[in-house]
Amino acid sequence: MVFDYIDGAAGQETGARRERKALDAVTLTPRVLRDVSTRNLSQSLFGQAAQRPFGIAPMGMCNLSAPGADLMLARLAAQYEIPHCVSTVASTPMEKIIEVAEGHAWFQLYYSGDGTHTFKLVKRAQAAGFETLVLTLDVPEVGRRPRELRHGFSMPFKLGPRQFLDFACHPRWSLATLKAGKPTLANFAKNGFEFDRTESRAMATWETLKHLRDAWPGNLVVKGVLYKDDATKLQSYGVDAIQISSHGARQLESAPAPIDALPEIRKAVGNQFPLFFDSGLRSGEDVLKAMRLGADYCFFGRTLQFAIAAAGEPGLHRIWDVFSDELSIAMAQIGASDLSQVRGPSDVEIN
Repeated sequence: MVFDYIDGAAGQETGARRERKALDAVTLTPRVLRDVSTRNLSQSLFGQAAQRPFGIAPMGMCNLSAPGADLMLARLAAQYEIPHCVSTVASTPMEKIIEVAEGHAWFQLYYSGDGTHTFKLVKRAQAAGFETLVLTLDVPEVGRRPRELRHGFSMPFKLGPRQFLDFACHPRWSLATLKAGKPTLANFAKNGFEFDRTESRAMATWETLKHLRDAWPGNLVVKGVLYKDDATKLQSYGVDAIQISSHGARQLESAPAPIDALPEIRKAVGNQFPLFFDSGLRSGEDVLKAMRLGADYCFFGRTLQFAIAAAGEPGLHRIWDVFSDELSIAMAQIGASDLSQVRGPSDVEIN
């Protein structure tokens, strides 16, 4: 059940396959006789240096993958000075995560209902010291994910006979989780209201965005954009960055592959406007493809939870090293020693 929650996508999951096929179709042309004996993987992000051009995407209920997963990710963020995007539905309080991440954390926000409770979370995030807010707008209604439905998955997490049998068949996970305690929606314990995952988020409008922009003094990122006209309008409303994303193909099965939308959106917003990218990334070379096509920064999601589930915190650091090595080697192959040399589609092909 937990694997299918993390791994699953909308509908028959053709969207997820489309994303992977589109990323595989992007090719990079090797270059020769360039001194690439040293490579720099650091990247500027809102005026601060991050040691990697990729961070941690917002993911709900990470502690389902393994007890303490949220704080494993926070420690990784602190070590590499990269953003850990803390989900609205994280299973560890936002205050604890930003503390362990040593400030290297952003807060991801869902707009729900009429927005009353949403803006309570905004104030709480500001009080906790978050300087960047990531407003996710690609979930007006929660996508239909058959794998979750077959298991009866819900938030808040509920344990019934079907789930009990499933967990009994996975004793390593079950015993560790039993010892640590059932994962909860930690950001709602102190707010006097419960999170309803099925509550409509369809009331958000451009006026909502204006209200949020006025209320939030820090960096405002809008996540879930795939259409160039939306991107340019978001620019005009004063957002600080846009994150191109399909929510990991978990929302609209027939949505276009984000990597295909990236060049068009880059052209529309101009070369200087910050564009971030997630969805479907599975390697450091994928990161290079996205940056070559116009992304300034990328985010990994599912793969980090898979690594934690497989081997705990050492597994997380191992996959991080793999991504870093893959990116560095691919940079050498295309003749780039610094990420500032990466942007530009002149030798990128999409077959």
